[in-house]
Amino acid sequence: MSDQTAARTPRPRPKRGEGQWALGHREPLNKNEQSKKDDNPLNVRARIINIYSKRGFDSIDPADLRGRFRWMGLYTQRAPGFDGGKTATVPEEELDDRYFMLRVRSDGRLLAPAAVRALGTIGQDFARDTADVTDRANIQYHWIRVEDVPAIWDRLDEAGLSSLEACGDSPRPFLGSPVAGVAADEIIDGSSALEEIYRRYIGDPAFSNLPRKFKTALTGHPSHDVSPETNDVSFVGSVHPEHGPGFDVWVGGGLSTNPMLAAKLGVWVPLEDVPDVWEGVASVFRDYGYRRLRSRARLKFLVSDWGVEKFREVLETEYLAKPLVSLDSPVSPVGHRDHIGVHEQKDGKFYVGVAPTAGRISGTTLVQLADLLEEFGVAGVRLTPYQKIVLIGVEPAVVEDLLARLDEIGLSARPSNWRRNTMACTGIEFCKLAIVDTKERARRLVTELERRFPELDTPISINVNGCPNACARTQVADIGLKGQLVMADGEQVEGFQVHLGGATGLKANFGRKLRAHKVTSAGLDDYVTAVVTAYLEDRQDGESFADWVVRADEQLLRGEPRLQEVGAP
Repeated sequence: MSDQTAARTPRPRPKRGEGQWALGHREPLNKNEQSKKDDNPLNVRARIINIYSKRGFDSIDPADLRGRFRWMGLYTQRAPGFDGGKTATVPEEELDDRYFMLRVRSDGRLLAPAAVRALGTIGQDFARDTADVTDRANIQYHWIRVEDVPAIWDRLDEAGLSSLEACGDSPRPFLGSPVAGVAADEIIDGSSALEEIYRRYIGDPAFSNLPRKFKTALTGHPSHDVSPETNDVSFVGSVHPEHGPGFDVWVGGGLSTNPMLAAKLGVWVPLEDVPDVWEGVASVFRDYGYRRLRSRARLKFLVSDWGVEKFREVLETEYLAKPLVSLDSPVSPVGHRDHIGVHEQKDGKFYVGVAPTAGRISGTTLVQLADLLEEFGVAGVRLTPYQKIVLIGVEPAVVEDLLARLDEIGLSARPSNWRRNTMACTGIEFCKLAIVDTKERARRLVTELERRFPELDTPISINVNGCPNACARTQVADIGLKGQLVMADGEQVEGFQVHLGGATGLKANFGRKLRAHKVTSAGLDDYVTAVVTAYLEDRQDGESFADWVVRADEQLLRGEPRLQEVGAP
């Protein structure tokens, strides 16, 4: 080959790395990685206390405002006046309001009456009486001023609570079983493991720079009441024939625009080893996770590419330095357990699950709840992954009186199936990513369905999300509604893409999407009514909504009348 020919022959391009630290790819590959390299996000706490809260919003460094503040549970909320069409077109700084959303972690803890009261008074005093229960078992406030953040943190500290790493590329708030330690049918109480994980690793700089968010769930309840299929790492109660109760480990679950269910390692981990295994999984993610593209930076992509066998091998050999005990994964239950209603505890007392509508409550409601907890001698409450609240330790003699008083403050332990099974994310009211309204739209939908189907005899879950990010787990609901703009009469209006027949548990799957099928927000009541009516008329004995969706005619799923067969009268 001549020198001239060789010069024209292209050299093979080196394979582009994915930004995996363990493979030597440590250079920042996007603005988020650069920001974390410039300054550990945990350092922003001191600046909030010492500088920004004293000098006000205009003093905040943009890199802190739109980046590191998230590690403190703070996001700027959506500025008023921007409709859903502006979400992806207006520069980020224009969408920033001068107020913040603040998330407070609960991490499966039992919140004593004093802690509930503190959460309520924060809403009343600093957040225009807002306080939502999220499906990450957080309390979420709005209208927070940076000047008030130190006072809020002081109040949280006194209650044993925190907003630390409630957002950001960090270990997000943990989901724990709401009935840990009290349920009569519990396999194992994992509360101590969650407490130890929090003690060791939350606020630890070694885990404050992960490729993306890292979501943890743990339950020892046989109902798998923490949606373990949709978390980055989940510990699920399991019983070894020789060693007794422990936990299986599931990795790589997540929804958003590329939904994946968690892979089951098929192992048995004793309670005392759970924090070490958590550290190992988080370390695999930190060191091998993809950092080049934010869209591929979740753990689910690594697990999908590696496969469960390689993931387990790397976990055991490089991080745990010992093999895990193999054991078939526990059998999944049908559906989920939200613990709504009155249930006897193993100590003879009762726990009572109540259902705010789509998670929306207020600071005042929390203060009223704290009053009832104290008046009736209730031990405390836990928040659930389904935007619900469970009261723990209710004496048998006061149950009925307590239920009546809970109804008076809008927290029913005997809700309709619609109110019980509807969730909604924050939506366009406050979220900069949202395209449509969700909370109010879900509330109006529930009210209308209660009127149209007052005696619905089977649960049908409805999850309403304001954008494709699936914070409300749209893909695993019976009826999942993903907000987007749709055309109606030649104009763009708020609407939804519909997912039908999603589920977790034994029949875990993602909802069925119908080609080119969208529903306007204005037409949502009638659409859901048509689909539910078709299900109730067409279902077989004992057939769930999700099972019916699999075999139903597409016309029925679109909310259209069934086409008559050829030759039929």
